[in-house]
Amino acid sequence: MTPPDSTSPDLIPAPLSVEHRAGRLPLDGRTALDAGPGTEGTARWLRSVLGTATGLPLPDGTGPGAIRLRISPRTEKEYGPEGYRLSVTGDGAHLDGGGPAGLFWGAQTLRQLLGPDAYRRAPVRPGRDWDLPYATVADRPRFGWRGLLLDVSRHFLPKDDVLRYLDLLAAHKLNVLHLHLTDDQGWRIEIERHPRLTEVGAWRARTKWGHRASPLWTETPHGGFYTQDDIREIVAHAAERHITVVPEIDLPGHAQAAIAAYPELGNTDVVDTTALTVWDTWGVNPNVLAPTEAVLRFYEGVLEEVLDLFPSTFVHIGGDECPKDQWKASPAAQARIQELGVGDEDGLQSWFIRHFDRWLADRGRRLIGWDEILEGGLADGAAVSSWRGYAGGIAAAEAGHDVVMCPEQHVYLDHRQAPGDEEPMPIGYVRTLADVYRFEPVPPGLAPEAAAHILGTQANVWTEVMENRSRVDYQVFPRLAAFAEVAWSALPAPEARDHAGFERRMRTHYRRLDALGVDYRPPAGPHPWQQRPAPEGIECSLGRPLEGTPPNV
Repeated sequence: MTPPDSTSPDLIPAPLSVEHRAGRLPLDGRTALDAGPGTEGTARWLRSVLGTATGLPLPDGTGPGAIRLRISPRTEKEYGPEGYRLSVTGDGAHLDGGGPAGLFWGAQTLRQLLGPDAYRRAPVRPGRDWDLPYATVADRPRFGWRGLLLDVSRHFLPKDDVLRYLDLLAAHKLNVLHLHLTDDQGWRIEIERHPRLTEVGAWRARTKWGHRASPLWTETPHGGFYTQDDIREIVAHAAERHITVVPEIDLPGHAQAAIAAYPELGNTDVVDTTALTVWDTWGVNPNVLAPTEAVLRFYEGVLEEVLDLFPSTFVHIGGDECPKDQWKASPAAQARIQELGVGDEDGLQSWFIRHFDRWLADRGRRLIGWDEILEGGLADGAAVSSWRGYAGGIAAAEAGHDVVMCPEQHVYLDHRQAPGDEEPMPIGYVRTLADVYRFEPVPPGLAPEAAAHILGTQANVWTEVMENRSRVDYQVFPRLAAFAEVAWSALPAPEARDHAGFERRMRTHYRRLDALGVDYRPPAGPHPWQQRPAPEGIECSLGRPLEGTPPNV
């Protein structure tokens, strides 16, 4: 990879190679868009965003100075379907994609070459001259799974905020949105055959303010959900940007919102499930699904509607943080263990996972779950989201299972970005921009055949202490830019990465984020309105900061 230099347009993520030349290609009202077969989606996107920002019409046409879009078998052979080659000369801008996705990622690079004002929603300097620097960029991603998890259950993000985040993912060449739709604190997707999931399960009366040890509450009711048409719109918006939306329906734990809506889903022989409400605090909840055939049928019905809405090959079923206490105390659960011959409560959890692995496989889909699904035996076709560290992902990959690396010690963006009392709701270890930039998704020493099972990597954003879009922005950015480069670019080993060069490129990228209206954390620290000092009389930060270096497990 050619490292960016002082003449670089400050591309993020860094491309595989870039060659700069003297000269610039002017763009004006006569600049045409020459869109070849299969490029219509990218042409439509370019006209929309660049036309809006520049005021240029970009009419259909050919000739000198045109922006030419092509799907190129040669580019696919050299750089793969997500790769591209962009050449800007005096004759025009020629963008060849290995496939439709590669062409679209190349269009993101073209937009960056135009400068930060190309990210605005209207021309801010009417009549200005637009141009592209002469350059040749050849590029392809390192990983096929480059994702962000958005937790919309703990704090609901309205549909328009999700659409906005899809645009932000696209701008960083990220291609997976993992949408965490259900949890103890809220059920966020309309299921027509089970309307109480959103009538009851989408709403809570109050919310813990800060970490679960905080003494404070927000007494304002909180909730919301996406209608099925909302989901269709989100999925279509994502598909136009070559992003896959992976839904997560959590089971058998993290289920109190569902049990509050339908008490028969819980372990009714050990707890009065009719008294349960949507949970208003954080942590690991003891109320888990009962291991009954009726519960399986209920969730099969849920998933039938989910599959109709999400074309993603992968469906995430959670499988994490499932306390076994109720199953241990439940005569019905113990009888079920004996009936099924699964040995113990870990085996019962594995039975849940294996059932839905088979159910999804019969419908042409694949199950993915958190690394707890390794407990009691991993379902044959299941993939693993390795969140507790590298260990679960290593074990799964060495056993021949596909893995998405998202270890909390490195890429949980709800964790704080800096030490100090000014950080809002500090959670977890300090993970700076530099820390994220030096994250390596493939553990050293992993054999090549096991490493081939690392599908990619994902940053996770859990929203217990993020009550609105601005707070999510603050936690996600600028670290998502560093993560995007880790996921996309052919970087050297962590200790050899040029973080100083990345920070130089970030100076331009901050201006892009400004144009996009992102409430990122400034390099010098939070703005006064982003700070969250402890309330008067409360001797804690309301967060849960952890000191020192996180364990590398």
